[in-house]
Parts: sequence; C-alpha cells; structure tokens
Amino acid sequence: MKIRLPTPSPQELALAGVTALWGGTFLILHLAMQHCGPMFFVGVRFLMAAAMVACLAGRHMTGLTLKEVRSGILIGIALSIGYVLQSAGLREVTSSRSAFITALYVPLVPLFQWAILRKSPHIMSWVGIGLAFAGLIALAGPAALTLTFSHGDLLTVLSACAIAAEIVLISLFAQGVDSRRITVCQLVGGGLFALLLMPVAGEHVPTFSWIWVICAAALGSLSALVQLVMNWAQKSVPPSKAAVIYAGEPVWGGLVGWLAGDQLQATTLLGAALIVCGVLASEMRPRWLVKRQQHLTENG
Repeated sequence: MKIRLPTPSPQELALAGVTALWGGTFLILHLAMQHCGPMFFVGVRFLMAAAMVACLAGRHMTGLTLKEVRSGILIGIALSIGYVLQSAGLREVTSSRSAFITALYVPLVPLFQWAILRKSPHIMSWVGIGLAFAGLIALAGPAALTLTFSHGDLLTVLSACAIAAEIVLISLFAQGVDSRRITVCQLVGGGLFALLLMPVAGEHVPTFSWIWVICAAALGSLSALVQLVMNWAQKSVPPSKAAVIYAGEPVWGGLVGWLAGDQLQATTLLGAALIVCGVLASEMRPRWLVKRQQHLTENG
C-alpha cells in the first residue's frame, strides 16, 4: 500500500518561506535595539515597508476602500504592539530566547479564534496550550519557582499575544480585499501608531546611526514581503494551520542566535522543545479522537 503524503499548496509553501526569513530577524532586531528605541524603530521600519508596497502596488492603490482602511489599521495596531513589545524585550533577552518565547503565539491562536471568531478550540489545542505553558516555565528557569519572569520575558509573552491576535484578524478581514492595499494600510497604521506612542512612553528620537538605518531598511523590506504574503496566503489557509507553519520561526531564530554565539542552556532547550511539541500537538488529530467526536455528534 502506497502512502501519499499531503502536498502543500503554493500558499503554504509561501508562508513556510517567509517564516524561514522571519526567524533570522531576531538577531538584527537585537542589534538595532542597542542603538535606538523600540517604538521609533518599529515606526520607521513599517513606514519604509509601506512606501515599498505602495510603489509596487502602483495604480492599484486608487481603488482603496473604507473597509480596507479600517481593517488595515486594526490589524496594523495589533502588529505594531507585537513588534514594539518584541523589540523592547530583545533589549534584555537573547535573540534565540526571544524566538522561542514568541512561538507561544501558535497555541494561543485557537484561543483567540474562540474569543474573536467564536470557534471553540479542539481538545488537542488545549493539550498544545498546556505543553507550551510548561515550556514557558522551563524557559524561566529557577525564576519559575517563584512564579516570576524577567521583564524582557514578560514583554515577549505579551508580544506573542499581540501576534496571535494579528493572525486571527488577518483571516477575519482577508476576504474581499486587495492584498496590496490592505498591506499598505496595515503598515502605515502600525507605523504611525508606534510613533505616536513615543511621547506617551517617554521615548526620544535617537541620534543618527547607520546601524539602525540599515537594520530598519532591511527589516522594512522583509516586513513588506511578509505582510504581502500573509494577506495573500491566509485567504485560503486557515489561521490555525498558518500558525503551525509559522512554528518554524523559533527554530530558525534559535539557530541563527546559536550561530551568533547565544548560549543555549539545558532549561532553554527543554522549554523550546516543549513549546515546539505544544505547537505540533495543537494541530494533531488522532484517529481514535476523531471517531469518538463523530460518534458523540451522531448521537447528539
């Protein structure tokens, strides 16, 4: 008997590709945070990305609708919050640790689907959430005994929550809009939101440095590509499946960080392994469980 493996769609392959690129950004962000504040950097990065996408979209921008503007701004705010918190966290934690903690957004997506889209999580999603939480405790190391995490860890966890919300919102608003136009709205909305937060948080414009300029341009280009692909691909790829594909991000981020010299302790590796297991478990559907659920449904 021949076993046929499922063939990934072009959209799934595209998401996997940008995930690999995405995973390498943690080290660049870590470098940039040594030379400027997180809100300024995210604002400049997103506005650069918006200009790039708008140039690529060209005449297609003339068809901009009110729905695209409103949806794009809402997604952009969630995106901005996630990136600002992640960038701030990277001032205190290593790039590999940030990548592993950020992976918590994968099992969080089903919970946000439940809250926003009113779709109850599968039982395996709860298993994945439990494993991911255990992974977070392991990542905390000895601090877990006092139920405390470092400030950088907490910021990164909150970042994961914002990213999970962004993924669900993209799926909620992706239908019936132009991917290029809504991407521009997301990036403009997210960039302006980050810059407007600067005086509220007491963050100042940094002194000029080619390091943050080059980092912002590089990550701005990547943001343009990633958001375009996500808005296009998630029209047909459900958020829970997209989240599993994005699970490769911490693996790439951890690998790049390790190659750059990050020390991966035993508790870090254990925590990372538990989070990855949680990610995979959240999408597993054992045959016996599927049959049991069908039986319960048929018998009302």
